[in-house]
Amino acid sequence: MRCDAPPEAASSVGAGHPPGTSSTGRLIGLDLARGLAILGMLAAHVGPEPSVGGPLGWVMEAARGRPAALFALLAGFTLVILTGRPEPRTGRAGRQAVGRVLIRSAILIALGYALIALDTDIDVILAAYGLLFVLALPLYRLRAATLAVIAAAAALVLPQVLYLIRIAVENRSRADAVIAFDPLARSTDSGGFVELFITGAYPVVTWLPFIIAGMAVAKLDLGRPGALSRVAMCGGALAVLGYGGSWLALHLVPGAQAAVNAATDTTAAASAWWSDAVGEDPTAGVPAWLLVAAPHSQTTWSILGNTGVALLILATCLIATDRSARVRWAASPVTAVGSIALTAYVGHIIAIRVLGVEDLPDSAALPVFICFAVAAMLLALAWTWVFRRGPLEYLLHAATMPARLIK
Repeated sequence: MRCDAPPEAASSVGAGHPPGTSSTGRLIGLDLARGLAILGMLAAHVGPEPSVGGPLGWVMEAARGRPAALFALLAGFTLVILTGRPEPRTGRAGRQAVGRVLIRSAILIALGYALIALDTDIDVILAAYGLLFVLALPLYRLRAATLAVIAAAAALVLPQVLYLIRIAVENRSRADAVIAFDPLARSTDSGGFVELFITGAYPVVTWLPFIIAGMAVAKLDLGRPGALSRVAMCGGALAVLGYGGSWLALHLVPGAQAAVNAATDTTAAASAWWSDAVGEDPTAGVPAWLLVAAPHSQTTWSILGNTGVALLILATCLIATDRSARVRWAASPVTAVGSIALTAYVGHIIAIRVLGVEDLPDSAALPVFICFAVAAMLLALAWTWVFRRGPLEYLLHAATMPARLIK
């Protein structure tokens, strides 16, 4: 069972009058995108397996991995909000913003390991999510075009770097030697930084392009006519390039599909240009794996395709909530979930652990997913009707208050 990343930060926007901004200063479309990602995460965690086939199977397949990419991209957008939008904060205000981000990151990392300790089947991304904030923070002053170039370069280079590093650490004695001196590994009984950067389900080496791409979008003047349409078109082009490029490579490179099938012990290589059926890279040193675009494959094709989908969803949500009051009203349950996403994310993992959902038969998957989704929306609506932030969002906000003391 997989985990897709939870966005934790508020969506208040510093731009003058961006599209679809509520009276409280929240960018409604951003919360809607988060809410959709939460529901996608629920589908991946408690919903039916894609093997059920038909339209339901297709939806469940689409929910594999892509919500994680959307969350990471939205994290980049959030990072720019926290550090100043449309212009980055400078001087004391800038130092305080950096301090708030670093405090949030530390809390997310700690909370992530606390959730891992619950011992569910979910690959919790919070620790990697917090580390991504730290790694991307030095870039917050850059312009949109520069960030876009860096994101593209990272998507092209970092997956190959990860591939080579994983070959080097395939010898467990080398990795264990590093882990032995890692204080994070000792204090959390985990693989520590080696796991966060390289061997984990969400290595930050290949998830960094998502957050940088989100920062680039946040730097744009989204209230400018045609800006969101161009973001959507860019997303569509990236999706076609990523998934289409993988499809062509798998069909044109001799022996590619056979090598992927042999490495994964499946017969799913023909659909590895978009499907998660082949899983993650099972072994190091399989060059054909670099041709797939499976959502959790950590390849260039995967990053391009997933980034494209994330941009399409974000732009569509922003456009729809800006142009139609009816859409805003109809989508309010999902938007409410997105506005308290950290609480929803942590809450659903605790609920899975307490209710023993993982032990239920496959026939119960669809009813369980529906119950989880409905409960999340109803609870979020009730809470946001009274409060501005979710419970954990309030605690996270309070924890960052000491940053105001920074001179």
